Amino acid sequence: MIAIIKYNAGNITSVKNAVERLGFECTITDNPDEISQADKVIFPGVGEAKSAMNYLVEKGLDKTIKSLTQPTLGICLGLQLMCRHSEEGNTNCLGIFDANVKRFPPKDIIPHIGWNNLLNVKSSLFNGFNETDTVYFVHSYHAELCAQTIAQCDYILSFSAAMRKDNFYATQFHPEKSGSVGEKILENFLTAV
Repeated sequence: MIAIIKYNAGNITSVKNAVERLGFECTITDNPDEISQADKVIFPGVGEAKSAMNYLVEKGLDKTIKSLTQPTLGICLGLQLMCRHSEEGNTNCLGIFDANVKRFPPKDIIPHIGWNNLLNVKSSLFNGFNETDTVYFVHSYHAELCAQTIAQCDYILSFSAAMRKDNFYATQFHPEKSGSVGEKILENFLTAV
């Protein structure tokens, strides 16, 4: 079973629908036991870092997520909350990835919305990925480049478009909204990692 973490963030139903289109069973849950016992875990979300992190702490999900040993995929806000700290709401996050989350420079056009290609891609998460493929982003904050960066994107500056540490994977872009390319990335997570 695949657990999709429910935590006061949007876009979770889109991820569930994408997983089910690929033929996998999944459940949306904030139950720590269900999450810990799942074969794979997806930590998606659209929202604000401070309130989302507060919900995780209130439900004890912060400890649950950090203790997971099965493959776990963060998406968008999920990636940001897996970092050390976010400038959004001056929020201490989970600290899985050795990076901070910063707001794009205010003088530039934000949020970053649209289709972009990925650079320096390296992970089985991207099996079958072509350098001309594009994925869909919508965000005002970005994770710094770091040792756990497995793909980057250039928008105003270079940032982590995907990250990995041990069993934890994450994408700043939305694979569930990225057409056949995103579907392949999700399928890779569900079958190849």
